[in-house]
Amino acid sequence: MKIPFYITTTLPYVNAIPHIGHALEFIRADIIARAKKLDGFEVFFNTGTDEHGIKIYQKAKQLGLEPQKYVDETAQKFREIMPLLGLMPDVNFIRTTDKHHVMAAQEFWKIVNKNGLIYKKNYSVKYCIGCELEKTDSELVDGKCPLHPLQDLEIIQEENYFFRFSIFQKPLMDLYEKQEKFVVPNTRLNEIRAFVERGLEDFSISRLASKMPWGIPVPGDETQVMYVWFDALVNYISAVGWPDDEKQFKKFWLETGGVVQYCGKDNLRQQSAMWQAMLLSAKISPSKQIIIDGFVTGEGGIKMSKSLGNTVDPLEVVKEYGTEALRYYVARELAPFEDSPFTMDKFKEAFNAHLANGLGNLVSRVMKMAEANGIKFDEEILKTLLNSNEIKDLQKKYRAGFDEYNIQAASNAVWELISNTDKIVQERQPFKKIKTDKAGGEADIKELLARLNIIGTMLLPIMPETAAKIINLTEKNEMPKEPLFMRK
Repeated sequence: MKIPFYITTTLPYVNAIPHIGHALEFIRADIIARAKKLDGFEVFFNTGTDEHGIKIYQKAKQLGLEPQKYVDETAQKFREIMPLLGLMPDVNFIRTTDKHHVMAAQEFWKIVNKNGLIYKKNYSVKYCIGCELEKTDSELVDGKCPLHPLQDLEIIQEENYFFRFSIFQKPLMDLYEKQEKFVVPNTRLNEIRAFVERGLEDFSISRLASKMPWGIPVPGDETQVMYVWFDALVNYISAVGWPDDEKQFKKFWLETGGVVQYCGKDNLRQQSAMWQAMLLSAKISPSKQIIIDGFVTGEGGIKMSKSLGNTVDPLEVVKEYGTEALRYYVARELAPFEDSPFTMDKFKEAFNAHLANGLGNLVSRVMKMAEANGIKFDEEILKTLLNSNEIKDLQKKYRAGFDEYNIQAASNAVWELISNTDKIVQERQPFKKIKTDKAGGEADIKELLARLNIIGTMLLPIMPETAAKIINLTEKNEMPKEPLFMRK
């Protein structure tokens, strides 16, 4: 019986088309999902779109569209990008406008309310539409949200429902203490621990429907709609059947210890504090782990923006270089947890050095040697190589990388093997040796074929199409019809 494993991305807002930051999160979660599946786990991989809230409502109005029509069109763009990024075909795609999710969000509200953790009051607060979060003065820089400095804050003055977040300081601190790797990397765990330690304030979880009607209706009060975060976060449990499919929910939440959630550093508070308190308030066990990505920036760490002209469209990258090249770059060239610059010049340089001249050239040279000398793939050589200290040490690094969600470290282990294999070609020169020492040359080429096969196997989660080609070439002793990667 397979052990269940549940992983999810955050759900991106559909107020803009997919960008490189979305691609990074989708691809990394997919790599982990594939690695787990290859290890024999039964994987549930969730992603989708967040479709309520004031940002969506304003964007639809701006375009002269009904909100539902607008989100239908934009959600489809996110759905269509999934295969272009090489995501597993069985990825679950949830929309927060789905009937089941709406029902689940309302049921969640009812339970939290029944537990005495929702109340109503009049209030006034500064609100960042970009973050969809309330802001205190201490969080502002020159009166602006530091993440959205070009947007004016809104002042909300109305009567709304509130969630008793303030009573969860100790339960959250206990959670962070008990699960020392609850947030990865550790610097982000320290950051959220410090935030919670300073004290928590109750937050608004509804909006007046007369002002902002685009949301899930509050159960029992048609004058209010749910605050977008309170609605959207529930997707992580509604996606696996909560509250009506007990078997599915038990398998992928209760038996797994919760979900592994990928998110950006701007989601730290929502995912690792607000959502965990919400789960506890409904007497549902917390998530398993929260993995925090850094931002993708322009050259010199400058934030990407259309006005600066430094944005990167992942679909354009795929169109010119292919899906596998983008997956490689996200996996190995971008820092696993900190901000990383992404420019097309850097991408092209990495593509040529490590894919066209590196991996692609190595595969081509070895397969040519094997074909020219009639040498076949040897399973016994493969077994011997897998038991060598070199391969065992590299696979240990590789597995440790995945276990720690450090995909860059796992990828580096593969490229270390590629480098070592290329060194054998350079130093032993089996293409020459075989002319004077047939047995020695044949042994070297058989070893190289086995090494390529191991490289292919290790690449399966990272670059699945390329990996399958390499495994197929080595085991069927076929020459590639064209280079794996053409130099640009």
